[in-house]
Amino acid sequence: MAEDFKIIAQNKKAYHDYFVLETYEAGMELYGTEIKSIRNGRVNLKDSWCSVDNGEMFALGVHISPYEQGNIFNREPLRRKRLLLHKKEIMRLFGQSQQQGLSIIPLRLYIKNGRAKLEIGLCKGKKNYDKRAVAAKKDADRAIERSLKNY
Repeated sequence: MAEDFKIIAQNKKAYHDYFVLETYEAGMELYGTEIKSIRNGRVNLKDSWCSVDNGEMFALGVHISPYEQGNIFNREPLRRKRLLLHKKEIMRLFGQSQQQGLSIIPLRLYIKNGRAKLEIGLCKGKKNYDKRAVAAKKDADRAIERSLKNY
């Protein structure tokens, strides 16, 4: 059975600011006009994060623009969206984020088999020297590729 997989939005800033240690796939609790807006690609994950309240995980800062034809049925663009994960996964993520000082960050939003899914990552923050090292390695790899291409 082939899976229909369409990436809607990616959080490139997360890969710049964090080391991604683990990833999880979570469903999202959405309303009618929100999924229509997502299908149109009007989503921004740039400054988003996840938190756990009363045993439930929520995505905060995920901006889903209002649907143009949605009128009174549109929801608040920055409302907190409940993530659909198993209780064991939520407790494991919450425990690791509390004990080890890690963050839970949305990495990308995609549609899989007609349903919106959010890929979240357990992330550790990068220091400035880490960011410089990654940039230097990327530049060196580009230079090597360029020199190999000429031969």
